[in-house]
Amino acid sequence: MYTAHFGLSQDPFSIAPDPRYLFMSERHREALAHLLYGVAGSNQAAGGTGGGFVLLTGDIGAGKTTICRCFLAQIPPNCHVAYIFNPKLSVLELLQSICEEFHITLSPAHTGTPTVKDYIDALNAFLLQSHAAGQSSVLIIDEAQNLSPEVLEQLRLLTNLETSERKLLQIVLIGQPELRDMLARPELEQLAQRVIARFHLDALSPAETKQYIGHRLGVAGHSGALPFEPQAMQRIHQLTRGVPRRINLLCGRALLGAWATGVNQVNRKVVNKAAAEVFGTEAGYTPNFKRQRLGYGLAGLALLAALTLLGLQLGLTSKESQVLSPTAAQTAQTAAPIGAASTDKPEPAPMAELQTLWPQLPGDINTAWRELAPDWKLPTNSTDPCQAAAAQQLQCYRTSNLTMPLLRQLDRPGILTLQAAQSPAVYALLVGLSDQTATLRLNGHLHTVRLVDLAQWWRGDFATYWQQPTGYTAGLPDGSTGPAIDWLASRLALVDGGPSASSAATPLALDAALRARVRAFQRTRGITPDGQPGPMTFLQIDSATPGQSPRLISEPQ
Repeated sequence: MYTAHFGLSQDPFSIAPDPRYLFMSERHREALAHLLYGVAGSNQAAGGTGGGFVLLTGDIGAGKTTICRCFLAQIPPNCHVAYIFNPKLSVLELLQSICEEFHITLSPAHTGTPTVKDYIDALNAFLLQSHAAGQSSVLIIDEAQNLSPEVLEQLRLLTNLETSERKLLQIVLIGQPELRDMLARPELEQLAQRVIARFHLDALSPAETKQYIGHRLGVAGHSGALPFEPQAMQRIHQLTRGVPRRINLLCGRALLGAWATGVNQVNRKVVNKAAAEVFGTEAGYTPNFKRQRLGYGLAGLALLAALTLLGLQLGLTSKESQVLSPTAAQTAQTAAPIGAASTDKPEPAPMAELQTLWPQLPGDINTAWRELAPDWKLPTNSTDPCQAAAAQQLQCYRTSNLTMPLLRQLDRPGILTLQAAQSPAVYALLVGLSDQTATLRLNGHLHTVRLVDLAQWWRGDFATYWQQPTGYTAGLPDGSTGPAIDWLASRLALVDGGPSASSAATPLALDAALRARVRAFQRTRGITPDGQPGPMTFLQIDSATPGQSPRLISEPQ
């Protein structure tokens, strides 16, 4: 939207974890050095004695994930890594997850339900075997402030796994500031004494904030002076407190505001307006403005009550209410600006386009599949569209937990399931996304709707066609080979910018190294980093590399 206005090739302030935008301040480099020091202590090749905890804390959005990503990229090759990103687990679940991350299986002779002892015995055997082979092991736990005291105590006990020479397991805890408070409790004193390195990641300074903004703009193609006035830059640091994620949110909205008003420099006024939109009351309103907002709110309540009474007098039936769904209530509330005089001209309802389309949207997903078919050069008159797609080496894929950032990354047309309260689900064909709008196609015609309106009725259900690699099967086991693995490795090489995997002298296999690359890619795309290449991983790899799959329209039509 605003990128061309400022001479940019892409959005420089997306909150997606794009490694090209990596910015390491002095504090970030110090934090990374502390983590690497802790791992060096567990590395036999470096002469380390191992053991203990390494602690990294920081506020939300301060860059802990960035540090963790850099840390993982620099771990020595002779080091096994287990990464736990959801620590809200019981002791048994945690041990099971650790064993799964280290690819540890229980003895084939084991029968019955595994116990804590079974997992610890298997883990100890693995660590001893790795030690004998000159390898070390590191356990990384993200969001560690969510660990229960019982789980923390079990982690402390895991550091007791040792030989006469060294500890066998290094544990890295990454979390928010409350993690420090947890470890300061008297009952966790034994664990706190085993922390061999700790670092708290502070926010960026005013100078670093300017460097950070300039860095991201430069990566996005900007040259010359920054499009932010000095006072605007000071205000950005004040409002964001130097937290990178907040800087991204505020700067992106400020550039959008400058573009909307046709100016080439973001001033303090634009920043304040942007802050009110992205941070709300947190941005700091004056007392008079708060009172004014309260007056508008009371006027709005009075207007809503009057509209409700009018609706009762007109005798709206439940059936008529369904005809108005999904937007009847919102349309009534937004028919006129809150607090406006009765003679003011009403503004158009913000969801008018979606409300108009709603009765025309199909309630049968096969109809939506047929509407999507032309994008993939499939027949549009099939009774069973998915069966017809299979004949063309395509598969129908559905997921129920997609987010808008993941949908943008996926970058392919597909079917959204929309659900209004007490109404049957309908299906909308998404063919385009911009910063603020979505483009839907219905009966060959394009319609633009606002994302904020669409989001009220979309809960993450998405469906699309995809062309699975030859030889792909669900749940690819370790050691798998063939065209699907070749495709996976070669496409990941393109993503990483490294040499083509096709030049490898030996046949490619789904080994520990390739699974580690899959996990790294999954983390950058917001997919559960389990190392298992499933449909969503293949779809995201396809969208991140050149291919023939249809793409979304990037500008509203």
